[in-house]
Amino acid sequence: MENGTNPPYFNLTMFVNIGNYRYPTFVLCFLLCAFIISANLVIVVVITFEKTLHEPMYVFIMCLSLNSLYGTTGFFFRFLSDLLSDSHLISRPACLTQVYVIYTYASYELTLLGVMAYDRYVAVCQPLHYHTKMTSKVVSILIFLAWLYPALAVFACVYLASRLPLCGNKIQKVFCANWSVVKLSCVSTALNNLVGMLVTTSTVFLPLAFVLYTYVRIFLLCRKRSSEFKSKVIQSCLPHIVTFVNYSITVFCDIALSRTNLEELNPFLVVFLSLEFVFIPPLVNPLVYGLKLPDIRKVILRMLSCS
Repeated sequence: MENGTNPPYFNLTMFVNIGNYRYPTFVLCFLLCAFIISANLVIVVVITFEKTLHEPMYVFIMCLSLNSLYGTTGFFFRFLSDLLSDSHLISRPACLTQVYVIYTYASYELTLLGVMAYDRYVAVCQPLHYHTKMTSKVVSILIFLAWLYPALAVFACVYLASRLPLCGNKIQKVFCANWSVVKLSCVSTALNNLVGMLVTTSTVFLPLAFVLYTYVRIFLLCRKRSSEFKSKVIQSCLPHIVTFVNYSITVFCDIALSRTNLEELNPFLVVFLSLEFVFIPPLVNPLVYGLKLPDIRKVILRMLSCS
């Protein structure tokens, strides 16, 4: 059903281009999924049960790992089954649910990175006020807001997309995306475009701008301080900077891809660029924080030596 209004199913056409590579791709993706879940679970368990790590920075790191688990389980199980399936049809409710899960995962990552940037800014630029500003109550409020706003904002986008009458069912991706659904509309999508732009600005560009602002302030402060101080700041902030840069690149690649004519690109490149923001950050984050931050690394090594 390709031309009827409001088709009950969508066809994810990019799976056709994987062809005979789907079985090796399935094995690789399954191993990546297992590693991502295991590595992030280790970070969550270590921070949960190690009382010395019950500090704001580590609580935020645990939230990042929880979000990685949320995004990975919400995406990979359906994706892995699609790799082995001959049919790549997905029902309209399931498609919109997948859109909500993937987009909230992406938004949570950015809002949490913004909250972590504020934590590092207070720790470096206002160290004497850190414990009065970053209390457990403040940390709880920041985490709650970092989860609440994206949940409501993405819901608004998905709800508006669900109301559109559609005149097609082909989505040129390996998963459902909001813009891909909106493009199939039979009517004007001006409201969807406006709301989508506002949500993208508030959940993507504003957090990114805030992170950049905090690190400019930290950099300006470090210029006037000793080498020892700079070394401590780099050790504390480098994992967050790596995570921020890594995720910014993957998000901008996905945004650019959604506005590009995919038929003009190599299909394997399209699939890779489509998947990198659900593959790379959940894979890199636990490695960066688990290996780079000495407190987490020591606890993990201690747990391994006791097992």
